[in-house]
Amino acid sequence: MKIDKILVAMDFSETSEAALAYAKELAVSLGASLHVAHVEDDPILNAETTDQSYRDEYAAKATLQMESLFDPQERTRLRAEFVVLKGDAIVEIVRYARQQEMGMIVMGTHGRTALAHMILGSVAENVVRTASCPVLTVRHPKHRFQAP
Repeated sequence: MKIDKILVAMDFSETSEAALAYAKELAVSLGASLHVAHVEDDPILNAETTDQSYRDEYAAKATLQMESLFDPQERTRLRAEFVVLKGDAIVEIVRYARQQEMGMIVMGTHGRTALAHMILGSVAENVVRTASCPVLTVRHPKHRFQAP
């Protein structure tokens, strides 16, 4: 099985930045392109009554923030693509991965307590259960991947 496209789910937390570091190294090792997706799941931002120019401005800012996590050489070498999706994070991550035929999804997991997990669930866990491709979860930034 060849993994030629990797999707990273980015929420701009330290954990998702650690996941991005793993994904960059994997992409280099595998010769894969890297897609970085941020999902805006705020019901107010996504409401039918929300002004489209506000949504466009949000998407532009999120894209610039994702792009800032790469230097120009990395963007070129990894054939990086950036996308802002709107809706439920679980649904949108899995849908994008399927539509774009991703070979792998890399995402952070925030390690909630058992009670919070029972009440809130886990985006990463649900993506693992529903994605049609392998999902690598990264738990904590201090365990960053180091290339040999």
